[in-house]
Amino acid sequence: MGADRVYLDWNAGAPLRAEVAARLVEAMGRAGNASSVHAEGRAARALVEAARRQVAALVGGDPRFVTFTSGGTEAAVTVLTPQWTFGGKPLAFDRLLVSAVEHPCVARGGRFPAERVETIPVDGDGLVDLAALDARLAELAASGQRALVSVMFANNETGAIQPVADVSRIAHGHGALVHTDVVQAVGRIPVSIADLGVDVLTLSAHKIGGPQGAGAIVRATDLFAFQPLLIGGGQESHGRAGTENVWAIHGFGLAAEAAGHDLKDVDAVRARRDRIEAFVRSAAPAAMLFASGVTRVPNTVAFAVPGLSAETALIALDLSGVSVSSGSACSSGKVGASPVLTAMGVAPDLLKGALRVSIGPTTSDDDVVRFIEVFGKVLADLTKRQGTRAA
Repeated sequence: MGADRVYLDWNAGAPLRAEVAARLVEAMGRAGNASSVHAEGRAARALVEAARRQVAALVGGDPRFVTFTSGGTEAAVTVLTPQWTFGGKPLAFDRLLVSAVEHPCVARGGRFPAERVETIPVDGDGLVDLAALDARLAELAASGQRALVSVMFANNETGAIQPVADVSRIAHGHGALVHTDVVQAVGRIPVSIADLGVDVLTLSAHKIGGPQGAGAIVRATDLFAFQPLLIGGGQESHGRAGTENVWAIHGFGLAAEAAGHDLKDVDAVRARRDRIEAFVRSAAPAAMLFASGVTRVPNTVAFAVPGLSAETALIALDLSGVSVSSGSACSSGKVGASPVLTAMGVAPDLLKGALRVSIGPTTSDDDVVRFIEVFGKVLADLTKRQGTRAA
């Protein structure tokens, strides 16, 4: 990322923290497999275990129940399996219920057969319909079926915060277990696995300024255990086979510790996000700001301006040195209709113009000014084109 560019796509991936990068370079110069018993192996193991404690602390969890993976997607696919154990005995799930606004790694159903995956509807702000969830879980329980429920904590496109604690209360009342994806929440709002009441959560390093290629599963207790996705060696307490990616895990731990400190900067981040949002409202009064009526993470604003193509806007912004996105970065780089906004009932003409601006602790006031200047020109060009067509 050049010094002349403004990066406003933190939800796709946060810049690698400078302090993490420096420590990673140091760690990369060391030899040793974390499963080896010699001095080099023990040193590598120490880095992994320190990271386990750091990641656990970020979500108020127990280090013993942290399993490292290659990222958030692998973590989600691992836990979204019909096969678990309870107290060492087999525990099978008949259905997976996911909200209609989940990240693709959850929406695809993990290891559940497609016919056993059901979608929980959401309202116009993208919040899960708790009554519908309650009713469906009651039906499944009455028929003797057990469900696993997955509802993300903060939406990656709109920033909307889901009532996960209520989801947990309802689900547990019907004998279901609950998973939540906290990838977009950690470092932006407080996250406590106990307060959320979930049985398992997943997160990723590169969303909080750590290296790409590291993720984690955190269980609330050792009573429940998932069937491993990768089998072979006994790494990660038999939760995920394969030699641990020590460098990435080490960086994950460092980023997790730093992300916990980011919470003190939340008000400044929110103020910059609100400034961007206020400009959009002022410069384009007809713009729709998604999920603006509900509580959101403080760094995200998603909106659409009638008549403005997302593809056109993205290209114009990029050519002017400003990076934003049109939604999730996990759709093969394509600019298309967002399943999240579609589930929220957004009109088709607005779907084509949806943009997401996501910032972080190092986003500056100058970065905000640059976006306002560049996007202001995009809107001016749109107004000019619309005036020409009208004439």
